[in-house]
Amino acid sequence: MKSTRRHFLMGGSALVASTLAHPGYARYLRRNDKVRTAHIGCGGKGYGHSRYMDEHGHVVAMCDVDEANAAEIYGLIPDPPKYRDWREMLDRHGSEIDAVVIATPDHMHAPAALACMQLGKHVYVEKPLTHTVHESRVLTQAAQRYYVRTQMGNQGRSGDGVRDLYEAIWSGAIGDIKEVHCQTNRPIWPQGFAEALPKQPVPDTLSWDLWLGPAPSRPFNEGYIPKNWRGWWDFGCGALGDMGCHIMDPAYSVLGLGAPTSVECVEQEGNSKESAPNQSHVVYKFPPREVNGKMQSSVTLHWYDGGLTTPRPEDILEDEPIYDTLFVGKKGYLTCTTYGGSPTLLPKKKFEGYEAPPQTQERIVDEDHRGNWLNAIRENKPASSDFAYAGPFSEVVLLGNLAIRCPGPLRWDSEKMEVTNNAEANELVRKQYADGWDLDGWV
Repeated sequence: MKSTRRHFLMGGSALVASTLAHPGYARYLRRNDKVRTAHIGCGGKGYGHSRYMDEHGHVVAMCDVDEANAAEIYGLIPDPPKYRDWREMLDRHGSEIDAVVIATPDHMHAPAALACMQLGKHVYVEKPLTHTVHESRVLTQAAQRYYVRTQMGNQGRSGDGVRDLYEAIWSGAIGDIKEVHCQTNRPIWPQGFAEALPKQPVPDTLSWDLWLGPAPSRPFNEGYIPKNWRGWWDFGCGALGDMGCHIMDPAYSVLGLGAPTSVECVEQEGNSKESAPNQSHVVYKFPPREVNGKMQSSVTLHWYDGGLTTPRPEDILEDEPIYDTLFVGKKGYLTCTTYGGSPTLLPKKKFEGYEAPPQTQERIVDEDHRGNWLNAIRENKPASSDFAYAGPFSEVVLLGNLAIRCPGPLRWDSEKMEVTNNAEANELVRKQYADGWDLDGWV
């Protein structure tokens, strides 16, 4: 099969092309059956996913456009056939595959996941779920349409910490919450580029055209791969896209934030049309909403990266740690680490003798995010971060990048999926695809 960027859903095969009209159906699995997986993106983050599925399921086939980057995991799992083009892999092994793990750069998430779901394959997709807000909306709807079990790779959703935090907040420990601060040490890769990198020879072990996929064409440079693609708007989503789906998750889920009404980048350094900034401070405004049967106050959420950090409240002592997220309540503060772990009430002296409330939230066995997805497939039930949750949440995270790229505040109409006061930002809700890679037929 000729591997080009011009044939996304077709890929040279009537099987994949026909799925829009004749979707596939997932194979029925029993509780103890092994899930048969294929893997798109096996180097980097995909390394751990492939090893896990080799131990807990059955790996049918593996695909990576960069054989050098995938060489180590290919050596550890030698038997499954290897491919550079995931469309060819689906063509040849479609009937053997139950589920697909996707750990590519962000710009390939939606095309690969959509094609797999249309074939009736369950999907696990790394975070952020997609490259654009529109793509998140598409995958949310597709998961429902094709009756598949899905999971985004924000593993904190399966941890005990966010459940401990939920119980503490809804017991009233810190009172009404109107403000949240989230911070990260990212980016830990280069960003802030004003121009594309110069042309270099393409290694024999890499299919550069396939790596670009839906992205605009540009010459190869080793500065883009295997890791530094995150800082380039054509491929990644910067620091916010990398860590927002982890760090913002406790606030989004526990407070039931839903869609914001506005988002604004109030401070940044180094942003350009090519590359995400070296640092940014983004402010989200969430309206009042009903949670647990009660109306809750509006919430302002602050995001800091690149060395910008949460301001320390005057009543929190200098030796008391403020972790990645800080909830500000009327009665005090609650801070937690990246995945909602180590929830800690502050100031500590004020909460001496505090007893955790009874557990009301179901815990996930071994806090195992990938295992939770496999069980969801076998038991035909939603996973902890299925696309019904992860899709709308990813939309919120990615709206921050619209604010970074366009002056705000940006007014957001979630129902219409539209920035109502900035035409330039509204253009970025969707994106232009290389020929043959768009998601035609969807919202």
